[in-house]
Amino acid sequence: MESNQRFYLRRAAEERTAAHRAVTPQAREWHSKLAQDFARRAIESGAAVSPVALGA
Repeated sequence: MESNQRFYLRRAAEERTAAHRAVTPQAREWHSKLAQDFARRAIESGAAVSPVALGA
């Protein structure tokens, strides 16, 4: 079973990719927000996350 940390890190990466591929500014913004939210959750669950994962 996938840990919460791995799930959040995976979802953050998926959302960053979706943001880069988004066609509209609204979609890009939404995927970026989701990526940041998942990265924050990963950190809160104890994962070591680089600033890049947070969208910095």
